[in-house]
Amino acid sequence: MPRQILIPVDGSPQARAALQHVSEVHSEDKLVLLHVIEYSESFTDPDRGGRKQAEGWYAKAHQDAESLFEELLVDIDHDGDITTAILDGSPSGEIIDYLDDHDIDQVVIGGRRRSPTGKVLFGSTAQEVTLSAPCPVTIVH
Repeated sequence: MPRQILIPVDGSPQARAALQHVSEVHSEDKLVLLHVIEYSESFTDPDRGGRKQAEGWYAKAHQDAESLFEELLVDIDHDGDITTAILDGSPSGEIIDYLDDHDIDQVVIGGRRRSPTGKVLFGSTAQEVTLSAPCPVTIVH
């Protein structure tokens, strides 16, 4: 019986490596590609140091996520089903919530090396998911 594998994707080389790994190792399992649109006022509100995003930024971010899925799927050869999901919020929080709400057997997530100071100051989505996921997590470099 095919297992269901969640692959969080953000367009990074690490996420691409995770997807490539899954497509090779889990060739008949069901894949779920998840992209989280990160929203915070620090990104969008110019009064809070944001990037002064124009109205409609969310629709553009959603469209960019759909384009990312199309681009990623061209590069893999996979025999099982592939579905996609787009959520918005904190990446690690949304990934954990998705795991809690769906029958996922494993997470395969891209990770990169970070200095101890970098981990403390900025956190790590892969680390947070690994520590909080209710299922096995594989980190691909």
